[in-house]
Amino acid sequence: MNSGVSSQANRSLLSYLSLFTSLSTLLCCALPSLFVLLGLGASVASLLSFLPWLVTLSHYKNWTFAIAGILIVGSIFNIYYLAPRLRAGAECSSDDSAACSNADKTAKVLLWLSTALYAVGFSVAYVLGPILTRMDLAN
Repeated sequence: MNSGVSSQANRSLLSYLSLFTSLSTLLCCALPSLFVLLGLGASVASLLSFLPWLVTLSHYKNWTFAIAGILIVGSIFNIYYLAPRLRAGAECSSDDSAACSNADKTAKVLLWLSTALYAVGFSVAYVLGPILTRMDLAN
C-alpha cells in the first residue's frame, strides 16, 4: 500500500529533475546564443553579470546536456514502461480515486515540457552553430 505512494513520489521527483536539468540546458547554452544571434549581446552581458554561475555551467555544457538527456530518458522509461507494469497489480492507494490519474497527467506534462525545453536547448547549442557556420562559408 505504501509502495504506490513512494512509486508516485519517485516518478514526480524524476519528472521535476528532468524539467530542472532541461531548463538549465536552456539557460546555460541556448538562451545566450539565441540572444547574441538576435543582436541582443548587451542582454547576454547583463544576464551573465546577474547570474555568473551560468558561465561555469556553460563550461560543462556537454555534461549538462548528457545528464539532462539521461534523466529525461529515465523519466520516459519510468512513466511509460515501468510505472504501468507496477500499477497493473496494484490499485491506487490514495483516498481520492482521481489523485492517481491527476499525478500521472502532471508527470506526463512535466516530462513533455522537459523534452521540449531540452530539444530547443540542444538545437540552439549544437545544431544552429554548424548550420550558421556553413551558411557563412557559402557566402
